[in-house]
Amino acid sequence: MKTSLAHALEGEEHRILRETVRRFVEEKVRPVAAEMDEEDRFPRELFGEMASLGLTGLMVPEAYGGFGEDLLATVIAFEEIGRASPALALSLLAHTILGALPIVRYGTAEQKEKYLPRLTSGEWIGGTAYTEPNAGSDAAAIQTRAEKVEGGFRLYGSKVFITNGSEARLLVVYAKTDPEAGHRGITAFLVEVPAEGFSVSKNFEKMGMRGSPTSALYFDGVFVPEENVLGTMNRGFYQVMHGFNVERLTIVAISVGILREVLEWMLEHASVRKQYGRPIGAFQLIQEKIARTFVDLELARTYLYLAAREYRPDEDWRLPAATIKIFAAEQATRRALDGIQVLGGYGYTREYPLERLLRDAKLMEIGAGTTEMMIRVIARTLLRSWGLSDEDLEGS
Repeated sequence: MKTSLAHALEGEEHRILRETVRRFVEEKVRPVAAEMDEEDRFPRELFGEMASLGLTGLMVPEAYGGFGEDLLATVIAFEEIGRASPALALSLLAHTILGALPIVRYGTAEQKEKYLPRLTSGEWIGGTAYTEPNAGSDAAAIQTRAEKVEGGFRLYGSKVFITNGSEARLLVVYAKTDPEAGHRGITAFLVEVPAEGFSVSKNFEKMGMRGSPTSALYFDGVFVPEENVLGTMNRGFYQVMHGFNVERLTIVAISVGILREVLEWMLEHASVRKQYGRPIGAFQLIQEKIARTFVDLELARTYLYLAAREYRPDEDWRLPAATIKIFAAEQATRRALDGIQVLGGYGYTREYPLERLLRDAKLMEIGAGTTEMMIRVIARTLLRSWGLSDEDLEGS
């Protein structure tokens, strides 16, 4: 019986990758996932092991030690890791999609040669620093500035909610180089840390995604040489907006992984747990929760795989990326709650992973663009296609 149309979109190399990542997850990740959450511990040792499988080089060309720019392979890998540890998948996403991919897209030959092998080998952890206390969804409102000095720039400002912030050795940092130009005056910089004038807060205590460190970063005159400008001066905002498409598609893969894990726990428990002399899977209300979880999983995964297979970096993918992000994120949270309900008292304990999956799932409705911002993206994109101008939509 064919149980998933999504698999029809895979090639043989994707199936081999899935099995390889699945074995790694079962042998190395799942045994420590609960401990990572409980201790809020970043598993640095796993990055070395993921590097040996090519996972720290996802979306990086093979010439630099990467896995290659195959987005479908990338989302399959994140899905498999996200089943056992959404937190590890999130840190890997920050490393590959937010840290390395901008260098692939916009870096000079020298920047690629210098930094990509260090990232793909797992020697260095990467990340990006964009969000600020007053600039989250309003990406154009960043205040961090880069002042031109002899030989380069000095950065002044702060960033917040930075995944891998306390572990990263290389950060893609966005700063205003022309404050009067608004979003047209933002530039990206490659910043090696630690550095003089750089400091990092203690990691935030979070509801979920524990083990994936999140912190605030402070730049007090951090020097960045001229050759570490990433891409074109004053085009950093557009680089970020373009990168959102891949970030949103890959973070959806974590939601899909959560949905898969929740469904399997539902099925296992409903098959063995008995009430009134019958497996609880015989009860229609339990069956409804199982069926709806499968429907959400199948729709989210098939749409994601199709989007990943058809993705072209030179095309506008805001609409499909926002569409699947809303659906997968909201359903992962909802079905994790249903999973807890099916397991009953067991689901409410930390002996089972359902409560952790619920806490982790909630971030998907916030990170990489809140659900509210995705609704705005979809509505404005559709209305523009029907002739409304940016002036008509001002303030929406």
